[in-house]
Amino acid sequence: MRNRRPALAVMAGAASVSLALTACGQSGAALPEKGGTVGIAMPTRASERWITDGNNVVKDLKGMGYKTRLVYGDDDPERQVAQIQDLVTRGVDVLVVAAIDNRSLGKVLQQAADAKIPVISYDRLILGTENVDYYASFDNEQVGRLQARYIIDELGLEDGKGPFNIELFAGSKDDNNTKYFFDGAMQLLQPYLDKKQLVVRSGQTGLNKVTTLRWDGATARKRMKGILATSYGIGKVDAVLSPYDGISMGVLAALEADGYGSGAKPLPVVTGQDAELASVKSIIAGRQRQTVYKDLRRLAEVTARMADDVLNDREPTLNDNGTYDNGSKVVPAYLLQPTSVDKANYKEVLVGGGYYTDAELK
Repeated sequence: MRNRRPALAVMAGAASVSLALTACGQSGAALPEKGGTVGIAMPTRASERWITDGNNVVKDLKGMGYKTRLVYGDDDPERQVAQIQDLVTRGVDVLVVAAIDNRSLGKVLQQAADAKIPVISYDRLILGTENVDYYASFDNEQVGRLQARYIIDELGLEDGKGPFNIELFAGSKDDNNTKYFFDGAMQLLQPYLDKKQLVVRSGQTGLNKVTTLRWDGATARKRMKGILATSYGIGKVDAVLSPYDGISMGVLAALEADGYGSGAKPLPVVTGQDAELASVKSIIAGRQRQTVYKDLRRLAEVTARMADDVLNDREPTLNDNGTYDNGSKVVPAYLLQPTSVDKANYKEVLVGGGYYTDAELK
């Protein structure tokens, strides 16, 4: 760990008083100060999950007595770089960063390193710099495996059924998690593609052909619309590997505009990720079939504990020291386990776990 001062209690000082409010206007009752301000850089407010993430991390850190400053890059990499530079200039004591473009932060994180500010990479691994101290996320390959497993089970592929038509979608090419999600899914799906039980009629199978910039639903809708027009004049789509709920909603919109969702042309099996409220409602209504639930409350807790440990000269609890090589170093990590959710278990997992209430899902 890189210590910023000989004594962290002195470090808090008057400089951090000005950071009592977050950049998004969040504030809370004053708690005993533990000696630090944590800067939190989140990628976007266009997705409900990142709003939830930001709020959760702030809540947990404030509950520990730290001050926070929360900023959102609004899907603009240059804006995020400027925001992080500002946090460094203001003298935050730890940075928590969920990158928009995971290769755009090298220079600004060097500035953080020069100021001896530790960096925790949040959910999205920052690439190409040694100035990342820790990584907090979920088992990202397992996310993809859960999505693929759902498709395999729903189509009965292990029983030899098929052939079925499938189309593949992946996340943003500038997000390192995209590769892990896709690789995890393809580990299970590729054997069925090789045996022709699964057929990608569009021919778009490589990761470089199936990414969705900024995880954008409208971009996914446009691509799905084009696939339907060029590859499905005859036949129908039986499954869509979608890595994220926002992409799933865009895919479903294109499918329904093409007449899917009727008795004669049922919707395909469409996967997802993040258990966003709109998608869970879609699952309940029988449109989207599955999502991968990642308890963002636990991710925030892990991250807040990491920051607390760093600020108190303790080694954070880790459970993966070899998987996540960012091109400059292997970043020590703590990985949480995701859960597959569909219509059969959403009440048990999401309502029973206190993530949503019955009223919210109506």
